[in-house]
Amino acid sequence: MTRYAAFILLLCFVPMPLPMAVGHEESSDSDHVEEPEPEREGAKKDATKNKTDSKETDKEVETEPSITQHTATIAGSQIAFTATAGKMLMKDDAGQAKANVFFVAYTKDDATEAERPITFCFNGGPGSSSVWLHMGMLGPQRVKFADDARPLPPPHQLIPNPYSLLDITDLVFIDPVSTGFSRPIEGQDKKQFHGYDEDIRSVAQFIHDYTTKYGRWASPKFLLGESYGGLRAAGLSGRLQRRYHMYLNGIVLISAVVDFQTLAAHGNNDVAYVLFLPTYAATAWYHKALSPELQEQPVEKVVAAAEKFARGPYQRALLAADAMGEAGRERIVTRMAELTGLSPEYIDRANLRVSMSRFGKELLRSRKRVVGRFDSRYLGIDRDHVGDSTDHDPSRSVLFGPFASALNQYLRETLQVEDRRVYEILTERVFPWDYDEFVNRYVSATETLRRAMTDNPYLKVFAACGYYDLATPVSALKYTRDHLGLAPELRKNFSIRFYEAGHMMYVHEPSLRKLRNDLVKFYAATLAED
Repeated sequence: MTRYAAFILLLCFVPMPLPMAVGHEESSDSDHVEEPEPEREGAKKDATKNKTDSKETDKEVETEPSITQHTATIAGSQIAFTATAGKMLMKDDAGQAKANVFFVAYTKDDATEAERPITFCFNGGPGSSSVWLHMGMLGPQRVKFADDARPLPPPHQLIPNPYSLLDITDLVFIDPVSTGFSRPIEGQDKKQFHGYDEDIRSVAQFIHDYTTKYGRWASPKFLLGESYGGLRAAGLSGRLQRRYHMYLNGIVLISAVVDFQTLAAHGNNDVAYVLFLPTYAATAWYHKALSPELQEQPVEKVVAAAEKFARGPYQRALLAADAMGEAGRERIVTRMAELTGLSPEYIDRANLRVSMSRFGKELLRSRKRVVGRFDSRYLGIDRDHVGDSTDHDPSRSVLFGPFASALNQYLRETLQVEDRRVYEILTERVFPWDYDEFVNRYVSATETLRRAMTDNPYLKVFAACGYYDLATPVSALKYTRDHLGLAPELRKNFSIRFYEAGHMMYVHEPSLRKLRNDLVKFYAATLAED
């Protein structure tokens, strides 16, 4: 693998390469070092040496944002708010323009800004815009989907969102550079924005600059990140504290990853196999592929039984590997088959280790169907039924089109944004993505998050996980939380809740309703701290 690991984590459905950087000796952890910074983020040496294609850049022009007035009914009450949609010109300390970052902000009218919380929201990828959180979970309007995971006819249905958080917090949706309408300035090398550290530096600068320009330093501040956005949020918690001395009140993680080791089910990384198994059980339960005894139980009990097996007998079996006796192996195969819906013969041939793509192909092979990675409730049909892994992700096929159609119409008609270029919902133009600070180890922001929560004992973290998420399985984030190394008195500051949906649990209205209720309680409890 090259030193730039192109790990498209959640929103690009392609086979996942090894999520670590390799190629030379491990460098020191930059999270532990206060490094001098003569320039602001984005200003790398020789940043303009390699020119970026003009189609991927912006001119150095400061434009006025589109400002529109609206009302929405949220939780039974009408809210008057202002929408601000536009680009912020990012400059270094020398005044050199680096990039235009597109954002959409919703601010409640007639609110006291010093008391009003503000939440900075972003998705992941890398290479994703904020469309999914914006039009699926948090914005005043949302895309309609069927709760039973049926595809709906195109183009889309945009409906009011009574589950938005706009009644309790202002919302700022950020499109990192090269996503959405955000672009590097002409003559700037896009590589200075495309990497773990580069991305955190540029997004942190945007948050600083927005907070300064719009007078929000006195406001309680939250981050809300989905998917790779969880890694970004964890990194930002440290960056904002160290660089700008900006302390956060809370972080919300939606189907997030903070440590890539929890997802890299390959080779001898047995941790990931253990963590995926409970989601296999939930998926098999949803598709009625388990025994009548298990099908009669609620999904949370099935997942609990699978976790108990995975963290106990299964984990010990993987640790023993070839040293395990035949009788013990047979017991593991039998129980694993009972919990996952796979045949004992298949599990035995797979040497007890079944990757997500293989599971998605094998579970319903007899029905000639494959299950979705993003949301395993969705089913699809591959070209044939003899391969060892899925050809496509059915959940991507159902979800991408409606989000793209709705966002493009909403921006131009409702928010009156004038930009003829393609709004990059999800782009590969951010690759290669630089993970150079993680050479010879898995990409992880766990230590950064631990330090931020330790330095700021009022920082609370809330994580939402979907039972049917085969991209970031429910057990992965639990494992991450339990391995942060927090002091006992701080462990209560990290809470997790679970939902009967997939990676984007908000496309399932009952889960969206529950998620809003959980977040209202989280914000209230966080802000009630003395």
